[in-house]
Amino acid sequence: MLHTPIKKFNRFVVKKSVFFLPEEKRLQIERRHRGWEQYRKLRRADCAVASYGNSGRTWLRVMISRFYQVKHGFERPRLINFDNFHRRHPAIPKMFFTHDNFIKDYTGNVDNKADFYGCKTLLLARNPADVSVSQYFQWQHRMKREKKALNRFPPHGSECELFDFVMRPESGIPRIVDFLNVWANDMENLQDFLMVRYEDLRAEPVSQLRDILAFMGTPGTDEEVRDAVDYGSIENMKKLETKATGWIGGGRLKPRDKDNPDSYKVRRAKVGGYRDYFDDQQLAAVDRLLTEELSPIYGYGKQPEQRAATDAVRAVAGRAS
Repeated sequence: MLHTPIKKFNRFVVKKSVFFLPEEKRLQIERRHRGWEQYRKLRRADCAVASYGNSGRTWLRVMISRFYQVKHGFERPRLINFDNFHRRHPAIPKMFFTHDNFIKDYTGNVDNKADFYGCKTLLLARNPADVSVSQYFQWQHRMKREKKALNRFPPHGSECELFDFVMRPESGIPRIVDFLNVWANDMENLQDFLMVRYEDLRAEPVSQLRDILAFMGTPGTDEEVRDAVDYGSIENMKKLETKATGWIGGGRLKPRDKDNPDSYKVRRAKVGGYRDYFDDQQLAAVDRLLTEELSPIYGYGKQPEQRAATDAVRAVAGRAS
């Protein structure tokens, strides 16, 4: 495993060694290097959790971390990070959390999920419209300059209205739809796979988390699962972010401006909250995009049969070998 100081040093060396190249070539090399780092972790992981950015991964990660902390009697709270919990107790799986945005730059597997074949994999999906709105505020208030360039967001310091941002092919809803569609098209080839929707996790957190933990091979009691869910409540997550100290103070859950609620990692966590930001014409365009372009298995379009399709595919995709 590449420990954080070594990983940061290696990235620094890569950046310095290619600084004279054109920007797009530099970014291509950096994306490939990050893909190499992540692919190494994926090969060693007992379980991978994949999600597009701003799909609720930190929330799920906090609940899972709390579950293992209580179950195994760890005194100090920590955020699970690949094998740090596994080294303390071998029954805890090595977990690789990824936004799956660089591995393909290393392996070349752009149109399939072959990189995840043979690995127990959980996909956390969220409505692309909610994801894109959340990313807009992250781009405005939290994202570093180099991360914007690396992930093809609008340049640092540029102006971009919210609707233009979410409809932008390079970083908005179209890109998120493409991400989810690749997963949807290859689900049958993922032998040990579970898809979980953020919306279902919000609606039924106890039963959903119980299923997730069982899928990972570490089932918990009702009391342990409920404790983890309570700890991951919106209210407590906001308290943790306000304190931003100790185990969660490394910047992952920390506001950039305590006086600006839009700069917090835990902002609203509202299902369907994107509808509060657009007029009727804009909403129609967003809904049309989801209905016409996104795979129906996720159930985010307007067609009534899509939810039935989602339930059917989850029965197949939620299998464990």
